[in-house]
Amino acid sequence: MDPLFQRDAYTRSLLAALLLAAGGLVAAQFTVLPAVFIDPTLAESPADAARSAILAMMALNFVGMVIVGAVYLRWRGYGWSYLDLRAPTAREWAYTLLATVVAIAVMYAVSILSTVLGLPEADNQVIEFIGDDSTMVLLMLVIVFLFNAPAEEFLFRNVIQKRLYAAFTPIGAVIATSAIFAAVHIPTYGLALDGTAADPMALVPIMLTLFIGSIIFGYLYVVTETLVAPIAAHAFYNAFQFALLYLVLEFFPEEFEAAMAVVVDLLPALAL
Repeated sequence: MDPLFQRDAYTRSLLAALLLAAGGLVAAQFTVLPAVFIDPTLAESPADAARSAILAMMALNFVGMVIVGAVYLRWRGYGWSYLDLRAPTAREWAYTLLATVVAIAVMYAVSILSTVLGLPEADNQVIEFIGDDSTMVLLMLVIVFLFNAPAEEFLFRNVIQKRLYAAFTPIGAVIATSAIFAAVHIPTYGLALDGTAADPMALVPIMLTLFIGSIIFGYLYVVTETLVAPIAAHAFYNAFQFALLYLVLEFFPEEFEAAMAVVVDLLPALAL
């Protein structure tokens, strides 16, 4: 293949991937507006907003990603067959469980390394909405399984990663997608809860966790060729963290602050 043509293919694929990821973030800012209009407290003091409003905003946030991915597939003329929604085999379910366990292990390994190196902790805007409400943590499990994991994996795996296959090797596409996936989460952690810029060093362990986690889920998608596998692994991974937080709030509330140091979720930006 002509090297010049190949470079052009790389550029087009990366540009499309970046635009799709950015489009998902922008769309989310609009799809959450109905929840904000219903309960303006979401924009002023999120922790004081009604649970129903917070849950609606969380769900609508992910709807934006689905809309962007669906519009792109429609524009490219792809039908339903483009969605890799085949049920995993028994072996593929085993791979999914393994991917979940490895992702959790990576999360803790990075957390321990961060503590050893004395890196600062970054705030997470999602925690601002949850606070110390254990019931809200349980309700977040619904968001994780029905909206968070399906929406993110659909856009980043079945749309972006699959689009990159046109120019990259499967592993190259996984790495590129994972870099983009980590980058789009910077708004979630890049600002302290008071609106000031977060310490850049605090982003290092989080971005590393997100990048490696996305590589694990992306490679799982390559191996299984079904979107159901990374959706399930992603959901189990996030659910583990929220379940851990719930147990802390219910039985060890005095350890809440310490728990925040290790609960690193993959929810996208919720800044209004």
